[in-house]
This record gives sequence, structure tokens and C-alpha cells, in this order.
Amino acid sequence: MYILDLRWRRLILATVACLTCTPFVTAADQPTLTREQIKQFLLTAKVVKGERAKKGITDTQRLTLTDGTITHDASFQTIDEHKPSMQLASGTELNFVDSYKYNIAAYQLAELLGIDDMMPVYVERKWKGDVGSLSWWLPVKMDEVERHKQGLTAPDPDAWNNQMYKIRVLDHLVYDNDPNLTNVLIGEDWKIWRIDFSRAFRLSKDLRDPKDLVRCDRQLFEKLKTLDGNELAEKTKHYLTKDEVKALMARRDKIVAQFQKLISEKGENEVLY
Repeated sequence: MYILDLRWRRLILATVACLTCTPFVTAADQPTLTREQIKQFLLTAKVVKGERAKKGITDTQRLTLTDGTITHDASFQTIDEHKPSMQLASGTELNFVDSYKYNIAAYQLAELLGIDDMMPVYVERKWKGDVGSLSWWLPVKMDEVERHKQGLTAPDPDAWNNQMYKIRVLDHLVYDNDPNLTNVLIGEDWKIWRIDFSRAFRLSKDLRDPKDLVRCDRQLFEKLKTLDGNELAEKTKHYLTKDEVKALMARRDKIVAQFQKLISEKGENEVLY
């Protein structure tokens, strides 16, 4: 069954975090650009309009940008909060961080792993004196919360599952402390995007629940095995600390070990796709 497991369903009740795209827009509204062209547009296009996003708790702004030829919206998030402790619905978290920098780090990590097509392009930009992450406004029709409310199912269960398996790997790798279902967005063709990593990259070297990791894309698995800590540290040096990188690499080792264990028990074709 491709409906999310019970642990993920319970996350529907978690505190609603910032959405990158509300109201929803359709794929027909999107210009056709490469991801590198999108990066350059986000970095250089003129901001002609800004308004507070309708949802979210981090004062995210919806900006409209234009380069004279293309006009497109983007999500601008500036939060960079660091506290010795923070009382959350799940309990007290020590060394609490909620930062736009993690959005950029997550995207850079996804590039290294070859799964950046499952995220909006994130860059760092300054607007009205504030520095933050700027991300491409996505062509989506709903988020996972809305899908559950409507009782909808994907027309291709295997394709849906294969996307969700990647999302689970990514979530375990970055250790997001706020992995609620409003941050899983669904396009018109049932393509899945994962957004908003401002509470990710915790220092735990353990996985939340290794049993969530049951299958993995073959190419992603190879990328995980060859992920180089020094390369990751260099690529994310403006956004992650050395300890955050070390913790991530420790989690990477455990993710790889989990899949290798499953392969030895069930066979490669049952685990990798």
C-alpha cells in the first residue's frame, strides 16, 4: 500500500511549517528553464513585488521576480534563529536552530546525490537588507495533508512509492526535526517535491527509525556510498558546521548499512529498484 505508514500519518498533526507554494499553481504556468538557468534567475532577476506568504510560521515572503523576459514567483525565507533550548510540541530541544541556511545546504546535498529534481532550486540572496534562501515557486496542486484529507491516491502506485522512498532516505540523512506533511508537495502529474529544511541537520549520529528504510533507488544508493565528507564540507561550508557534516556522514554510514543488511537478507532486487 502506498499510503504513508502510521508514523508519517501522525505527522499530519504536527505544527504546520512554512509552505513554499500557496496558493497552488499549475505546471502550465511555468517557463521551461534548466536548473542552472533557474539559479541565475533567482540570483539576478529584479524583485518587483513582495508579500507575506499566506501560510507558515517563519515570516516567509512571496516575491515576484522578472528579468525582462521571464516573470516568476519565489519564496524568500530569512529565519536564522539559534537558542540554547526551545520548547516544542514534541518536548524540549537543546541547541535549537531554525535557519534558512539549511534550505541551501539541503539543496546542495541533493545535487551531490542526484536527487535535486525532487526539490525547488534554493539560492542565497539579499532583499531589503535581509539575507535568506530564495527558492523557485513550484507547480503543485496540493500537499500531503490535503491529499490525505481528500482521500486521494496516486494513479501509479509504484511510481509514487519510488519517489517516496527517496524522500525517506533524504529525511533520514538530513535529520529534519520538523518533517511534517505540509512539506511534501504534489504536482499535477503526481510528481513529489520536498521543501523547507530550516530545522534539519541536527547533530544526532543515529537514525530516527531505520525500519522506515525499506527500498532505495539504485543510483541514489551508489551516490550515498560514494558521498565524500570533504567534498560535502567544502560545498556547504557557508551553511553547515563541521559537526553537522560529521553527523550527516555518520547517518549516511548507517543508512548504507541498513540497506546492505536488507540486501543480504532479501536479495538486491527486493531492495533496490
